[in-house]
Amino acid sequence: MNELLLRLRDKGNTVLVVEHKPEAIENADHVVDLGPGAGSAGGEVMFEGTVEGLRASGTVTGRHLDDRASLKETVRESTAALDVRGASTNNLQDVDIDIPLGVLVVVTGVAGSGKSSLIDGSVVGQEGVVSIDQSAIRGSRRSNPATYSGLLDPIRKAFAKANGVKPALFSANSEGACPACNGAGVIYTDLGMMAGVSSTCEECGGKRFDASVLDYKFGGRDISEVLAMSVAEAEQFFGGGKAHTPAAHKILDRLADVGLGYLTIGQPLTTLSGGERQRLKLATQMADKGDVYVLDEPTTGLHLADVEQLLGLLDRLVDSGKSVIVIEHHQAVMAHADWIIDLGPGAGHDGGQIVFQGTPAELVAGRSTLTGEHLADYVGG
Repeated sequence: MNELLLRLRDKGNTVLVVEHKPEAIENADHVVDLGPGAGSAGGEVMFEGTVEGLRASGTVTGRHLDDRASLKETVRESTAALDVRGASTNNLQDVDIDIPLGVLVVVTGVAGSGKSSLIDGSVVGQEGVVSIDQSAIRGSRRSNPATYSGLLDPIRKAFAKANGVKPALFSANSEGACPACNGAGVIYTDLGMMAGVSSTCEECGGKRFDASVLDYKFGGRDISEVLAMSVAEAEQFFGGGKAHTPAAHKILDRLADVGLGYLTIGQPLTTLSGGERQRLKLATQMADKGDVYVLDEPTTGLHLADVEQLLGLLDRLVDSGKSVIVIEHHQAVMAHADWIIDLGPGAGHDGGQIVFQGTPAELVAGRSTLTGEHLADYVGG
């Protein structure tokens, strides 16, 4: 891919790439680094210039550009396995494999090698398996992280109890909705053959609630002010003091754990990226009673500085007694695995076979596959 980008450039084109991978960043002639944080804490150009200038800039990206994960000194031992026999979905070639349970398993291989075919076709759908992908989250324009995660329920109850009124008043989808925009916060105008347009509701000013509802306070804030908080702000708000609400704080802790501390809890789900949707699903489904968690490329959309946080979360899931299977290309996740299943050797008709299974250290030592070669280069093996 990097070679293709350079060829495009060398033909006289200007190529703009939005990317987190250091290999792509190092390929650039000019880098623009935004930050300093995410969400409301970002939006500024922190650096622009050469890659070497970025390294010396002191920005979050610059500090983490040369991060390289190392192989774990010890790996967890599996005590059971999930048996897959005769898998032949798509390009799989009658694959038999025992997937270890109770450990962190990374399924890898070149794009199109059969990773998703193996896991989605033979593992997902079984009892006790929770699958978390990047597909769109179903919901209306009024759906947001608070409604999807179940966070709004304890918030509504807390507001209702504090003010002696019904919880339904504190839902923009129910009795508390602004009558002019029906709780959307915006007025949508259909322009027929042209794309529709939206404008902020003049009645509620985009707050989504009837004016009478905003007279009710909890912890000194009205419901629209609470929904305008980031996860990190809400976590602090509901964590103690007059607004202490353990049920809400527990959900917010999980959202922060998956790296969504910057996300506004009331922002429409339609504004979330694929990676954000996946992490929102993960935070929500961490409360489920699944035994096996399957994640499909959870590093998508993650900054270099956030990958370490994700690895910590995966460790906590395994240490709590869960089995975690991750389909992933990121070398840091591979290096952190207890067990690696590598598919290939190529893509499409040239793939569909198990070309390696074992520990990351064994994969690096053998350098017997494309993944092994690149992981060895990454960890300096």
